[in-house]
Amino acid sequence: MIKPSSTLVTPIIHLEKLEFIWEYLNTGSSIQYFWLKRQPFCPIWELQKQLHKKRVSDEIPNIVLLLEHENVYTFGKNSDTDLLLDSKPHDAEIVQIDRGGQVTYHGPGQLVGYPILDLHNYQKSVSWYMRSLEGVIINCLKKWGIKSARKKDLPGVWVDDDKICAMGVRLSRWVTMHGFALNQKPDMKYFDGMIPCGIFNYGVTSLHDQGIDISMERLIEYITLSFSSYFECNKHEV
Repeated sequence: MIKPSSTLVTPIIHLEKLEFIWEYLNTGSSIQYFWLKRQPFCPIWELQKQLHKKRVSDEIPNIVLLLEHENVYTFGKNSDTDLLLDSKPHDAEIVQIDRGGQVTYHGPGQLVGYPILDLHNYQKSVSWYMRSLEGVIINCLKKWGIKSARKKDLPGVWVDDDKICAMGVRLSRWVTMHGFALNQKPDMKYFDGMIPCGIFNYGVTSLHDQGIDISMERLIEYITLSFSSYFECNKHEV
């Protein structure tokens, strides 16, 4: 089902089942956005890998998957597993994956975005891509009066010394995987069970903690608009 928004250049496609995505993918030049609702981690990781392979071979357009995950801790490929504490809740899955970075939590109340983009269409630069993802979130938060920023050598978006959006990516043949996780209103006890991203000196916050109560549906509309403004404007044909 497609739910267009009057504020969006490209509509968000709401999928009832993951396998329906193949019916909607086209060969156009615009980014396609998919809302997948709440999903366990591993099937989405597998879907990312399938989409990445098809994007590398230019069979599908640039796309962004948007969703919430069931409770899960993920470790980057070179993570220190000691950063997941014994005090963690025990109802969360633990998965070792192929992105960079340390341990990260995903769960309900957190908007996760997985862009599958060919950076040949933009800039072949990991740093440019990371700064652009951060810019998408910073621009969006600004609309609600939240002053956020980057921190040198610490990927993600910060409100003072608290991270509101975590980021971790993987690039192969200049096509991206994984992405960002913006805290809407997650259960913060899951963050207490780890050292988020391996950073000891800073905390974690959310839109709710910042006094912003917004539905997930409205949040994905704002994020999609901000993402389009950054990436469609910087696109070039190969």
